[in-house]
Amino acid sequence: MNLNRSGWSALVMTVFCTSAHAGNPTSYSWPCIEQHMQSAPPSTTIAKLKALCAEDTASTVIPGELPPEPVSSAPPSNSLILARMQRERDAAKSRFSIIGHNRNYLLPVTYMANTNEAPFRSVAPPNGEGLELDNLEVKFQISLKTPLFNDLLLKNDGLYAGFTATSFWQMYNKNVSSPFRETNYEPELFWLAPFSWTPQGVDAMVLMLGFSHQSNGQTGTLSRSWNRLYADFIWEIGDFVFSLKPWYRLPESAKSYLGDSSGDDNPDIEDYMGHFAFGTAYRKNDHEFSMLVRNNLSAENKGAIQAEWTFPLLRNIRGYVQYFNGYGESLIDYNVRIERIGVGFLLTDLL
Repeated sequence: MNLNRSGWSALVMTVFCTSAHAGNPTSYSWPCIEQHMQSAPPSTTIAKLKALCAEDTASTVIPGELPPEPVSSAPPSNSLILARMQRERDAAKSRFSIIGHNRNYLLPVTYMANTNEAPFRSVAPPNGEGLELDNLEVKFQISLKTPLFNDLLLKNDGLYAGFTATSFWQMYNKNVSSPFRETNYEPELFWLAPFSWTPQGVDAMVLMLGFSHQSNGQTGTLSRSWNRLYADFIWEIGDFVFSLKPWYRLPESAKSYLGDSSGDDNPDIEDYMGHFAFGTAYRKNDHEFSMLVRNNLSAENKGAIQAEWTFPLLRNIRGYVQYFNGYGESLIDYNVRIERIGVGFLLTDLL
């Protein structure tokens, strides 16, 4: 039977209405059917038109509403770390999503028990004005990553590029125009893979191998930077996740003179930052407690400890409390002991 465009429309309309009156679920509307008919070839079936409209409906985001969660390509995992990896792989399928790397947070109120003004004296006015730093400070961190390749060497592995920026803002220090005292930038390239085999009592294991460059973006006497190769061994037992992250600092040449831009800005940084970090996180009833410890394994016993607590607050925002005590919270303070406590908001958690 040959039908012109108007006759085809009438036939489709009849079938569409019949289906609707019969109680069949229709996630597509007649305007959608008609719209696809204008561009569809004459051989297109009614079932195909319905399928096209169903796809349009599934991909439509109503203004003011969040888009639907991506459909997982794998069954949910009882493991916290494997479940996070699966969520990240699912989120990466959308080009509109940004994946969190380390924690993303804003601490609008932090208090430092001691301030480190020494590095800024060489760049301060001769009269010494504006040297005094405020104990109250804003601290925030932005940490993102994106997968470059998946299933590269092993099933469910991935090669990632990551970036983390941590800022310390003297927002309440009006005497010196509320400057950003320090910002640390850390681009990374790393390979992440789950283990298919785990020892008795261990629920999941993940290995991360990577390269990290960390710098404060300054020049002259304020410049701080270092490069590392690291391995991060992550394993999970019950509600606890553990991480052991040793690193090797890539050597740099010594400075030929004070202010030499090509020399090592901080040759003794490992004496304070240590050679490894050990961390643990515990999640229960939507509360997450974590702790990170660094140590140089020497007689001076220098290092740092950071304790954190995150808890439900709003729909996609969590409350966040952070305590730090030790060396290396920021690069400009790597050789000065800092004690700080802050409260604020968290956008992305560890687990």
